[in-house]
Amino acid sequence: MTDAIFQASVGELALVRPGGSPGLRAWDAADELLLDAAATRLQPESRVLVVDDQFGALTLGLAGHDVCTLADSAVLPNSLAANVARNPGLSVNLSVMNWRSVPSGPFDLVVLRIPRQAAYLAWILRWINGVLADGGQILAGGMIKHLPDRSVEVFSEAVVTDEVLPARKKARVVVCHGGSALVREWPDQWKGYRLEGALSCRVEALPAVFARDRLDIGTRELLPLIPEAVARVPERGRILDLACGNGVLGLSALARRPELEVHFSDVSSQAIASVERNLSSLPGSPTVQLWHQDGVADEAPDYDLILLNPPFHEGGVVGDHIALRLFRDAARHLAPGGRVLMVGNRHLGYHRSLKKYFRNVSQKVASPRFVVFEASREP
Repeated sequence: MTDAIFQASVGELALVRPGGSPGLRAWDAADELLLDAAATRLQPESRVLVVDDQFGALTLGLAGHDVCTLADSAVLPNSLAANVARNPGLSVNLSVMNWRSVPSGPFDLVVLRIPRQAAYLAWILRWINGVLADGGQILAGGMIKHLPDRSVEVFSEAVVTDEVLPARKKARVVVCHGGSALVREWPDQWKGYRLEGALSCRVEALPAVFARDRLDIGTRELLPLIPEAVARVPERGRILDLACGNGVLGLSALARRPELEVHFSDVSSQAIASVERNLSSLPGSPTVQLWHQDGVADEAPDYDLILLNPPFHEGGVVGDHIALRLFRDAARHLAPGGRVLMVGNRHLGYHRSLKKYFRNVSQKVASPRFVVFEASREP
């Protein structure tokens, strides 16, 4: 990781982007534009909320103010800590809240990175309406190419737009004040689908969760192999649904062998909250553990079976760097005789990547778009 210098109103900031592809910066023009807009609106007594800061640029750029940071991604806490350590002397609150543990308002200024998903943006704006102070403002910004479809409509339905600032370096910031729409009254807060078979229940998720209203086609390729894989897990064994999303893979494993211990891990706090909701629909009291984590936590135990449908994009960056990190973590946390069952897009060539971490990699199923592999450390 190489530090790069970010020019902010608090001075020069040395920032790094942990775990990303080499050469990627820890900030972009949207961060610059948001901080410039915030500087002209902040008062000494302002209480500020930063939502979905990416790697800490916004939080550090507002150092010295009363700032609370809230993020869906588990990447931010470690990134923020790494960047605070590179900039000693700044007054920064290292505590990062998430959607399972939200801060209380009121906030005078909300600085928001606009997400790529329109539904998640609609959810956030409605939630912000509930914590914004009277007369408070929202600064929402992002790179123009990453703004979701229907952005104008989403803003108009939830808040009142005061000004659209001139675009700069292909970034845009919108200045708003609160509206009357609240997230608890929004009918699209939860969406889902019914999965027939052993898991005969409705699986639901919040807006930040991938494929929340339909079964992902990659997961569809993997599901038929779960019964045989789960049957091979030893008595008192342990399963991990890694990058779990709404938890459909782990829930399917539990439905077949409810006596097993099943863990769920995802970088998104809304995904973990969705798994909590879906677990409540299962009978009995299964033994589970939830990890809001980027990959597998160092303190996590070893697993007899890891189920994985890895994401291949992080924000606007597409590639295999996330999958490689998950493969590495999975290999470190496999019990003796344990296996990884994973699905991936055929064009990504995961059979080559898997062989960097596992001695045995076999193809189980292939379709024109997807391939399912089983991997283990034993030959």
